[in-house]
Amino acid sequence: MRVMSVIREKLQRFMIGRYGVDSFSRFLLGVSIAVMLASMIVNSPVLHVIVILLLVYSYFRMFSRNYQKRYAENMLYMKKTAKIRSFLNRKKLHIRQFKTHKFYRCPGCGQDIRVPRGKGRILITCPKCRNEFEKQT
Repeated sequence: MRVMSVIREKLQRFMIGRYGVDSFSRFLLGVSIAVMLASMIVNSPVLHVIVILLLVYSYFRMFSRNYQKRYAENMLYMKKTAKIRSFLNRKKLHIRQFKTHKFYRCPGCGQDIRVPRGKGRILITCPKCRNEFEKQT
């Protein structure tokens, strides 16, 4: 137990002043794992090189001391993937609440509207555009 705490303490001291892991680094690691699996199936040397380059760049970012540049890279990644992440988070919420609620899209403005299940035929008013439409729950 003492050895693990010493190793952890040395690693923490080493990481002081370094950028660490962010969303873009996690994405790079995920892509490198996916490409690694694909390279195992296809057995292509080009894919092996791509895996190594992705891993090197990911670790370079984690151990970098240039906070501003790494932060800017992460913000660019977050900006470019905002719509995809928003869509996936919405779908995850829909799946989690599937048993208790039903989701409809407003025909007027496209807003997602959540209504409780089992209420029969109801009149739904969109909170965004005040459009009214009737649906079965």
